[in-house]
Amino acid sequence: MAMPRKQLPIGIQTFRQIIEDNCYYVDKTAFALRLIEQGKYYFLSRPRRFGKSLFLDTLAELFEANEPLFEGLAVHPRWDWGRRFPVVRLSFAEGVLRDRAELDARTDKLLHLNAERLGIELPDDSSVATRFGELIRLAHARHGERVVVLVDEYDKPILDNLPDAEVARAMRDGLRNLYSVIKGADADIRFAFLTGVSKFSKVSLFSGLNNLRDITVSREYSAVCGYTEADLDAIFGPELEGLDRDQIRAWYDGYNWTGEAVYNPFDVLLLLQERQFRPWWFETATPTFLVDLLTERGVFLPRLGQLLASEALLSAFDVDHIATEALLFQTGYLTIDQVRQLGALIEYRLRWPNLEVYASLTGALLERLAPVPQDPALRPSRLYELLLANDFDGIHTLFKALFDGIPGAWYTSNSIARYEGYYAGIFYTYFAALGLDVIPEDSSNAGRLDMALRFNGQVYLFEFKVVELTPEGRALQQIKDRGYADKYRGMGEPIHLIGVEFSRKERTLIAFEVEQLG
Repeated sequence: MAMPRKQLPIGIQTFRQIIEDNCYYVDKTAFALRLIEQGKYYFLSRPRRFGKSLFLDTLAELFEANEPLFEGLAVHPRWDWGRRFPVVRLSFAEGVLRDRAELDARTDKLLHLNAERLGIELPDDSSVATRFGELIRLAHARHGERVVVLVDEYDKPILDNLPDAEVARAMRDGLRNLYSVIKGADADIRFAFLTGVSKFSKVSLFSGLNNLRDITVSREYSAVCGYTEADLDAIFGPELEGLDRDQIRAWYDGYNWTGEAVYNPFDVLLLLQERQFRPWWFETATPTFLVDLLTERGVFLPRLGQLLASEALLSAFDVDHIATEALLFQTGYLTIDQVRQLGALIEYRLRWPNLEVYASLTGALLERLAPVPQDPALRPSRLYELLLANDFDGIHTLFKALFDGIPGAWYTSNSIARYEGYYAGIFYTYFAALGLDVIPEDSSNAGRLDMALRFNGQVYLFEFKVVELTPEGRALQQIKDRGYADKYRGMGEPIHLIGVEFSRKERTLIAFEVEQLG
């Protein structure tokens, strides 16, 4: 029997509305029950729009024993519906707070809203932290059950102000003052769950709150947010007809936190509604701060999708020290590919999660690397057409015109134009922005090729050299001398060797040599 169609819960973060409006719902209540049975204090970091708010709302409805909402779900037969716990909910998801005074005012309003809902009167002549502590203590006393504390987007006031370190530090100090209350209220708390995008170090933000269990990279909770492959079949089957599953997988799947991989839920819902493959998630908030940081640090862009990071480094996130790997991972632009235990060290290999992130972020970086011309003949879309035709003269002309068109002032006013690998970075991002199968620094027994591309049943091998005023032919010769093509010969696909040389003095492309292997 065909499954009945339901409403798509686009933009809905309220569990009650999803159930009462007969929307599709991916049952996460088994995760909720496991968390409650296993411990008391939890922290979870996930990228924006991944379902954190909905999961917190589900927890709230569960602890408030709203049984009719859970009929037919995994938790229903295993929960004591006769007990109702007071729930304190704090969310910093809405709006942008611009200074410490606004943060304290928002927090104060949230505390009073909770107090009103729980039938409690808070003292007005005390600090925010004192009122928070009183709210928890009085809620326990009034309702006869210990309190559940749920904090959504705990870090947003800091993240919104990262470009201004002084304001960000003030926000951090204010939030640390607030969250420190939780540990002191242990006797009055039944359960606490904090979520956000980033994982700020315990020293900087959770000083004293050292009893939080961080489930961010816990294998058993990898799929606590997001949709699994099985979820798509079991829940969204009626909506999938006419859509290419391999394409859905390539565009939106691939996020992993050491366990089961998941799809980006926001992307899936927009795809099912609009029936069009687009970077829906990426387009909701262009990561300007991230792009600025990557270019300022002169990060070698071709290596972005294959970074290595220790467990400590992925957690090293603070206003005064933001590791590139941690920022990319925690914001969802890189995900975990492999985990290795090396003695006492845990090492993570990071990768692009999917086509959406890979193409969209490299496209945004391309705009920052060089002033990409508006001339259609020089846009990345034109490169795609030239590749389809194997028009190497056209590709040469495109890149030559691109580099010639970069004003001299660009090099003197932008530090990114002076770092090692700038030219190779532009080449890489031009191809990557198209979502093509690019392998930077392709390793073999012969060494490491600068860039390999597989496209349209063919292989393209690139080597880049920065030389003086005249072409030297060393780039193409190196591909041949080191036998970089050997690993591809058995595939039966045409192989093109391409040597590209740039003039150090003239700052432009001066050689583009191509040789095809039979």
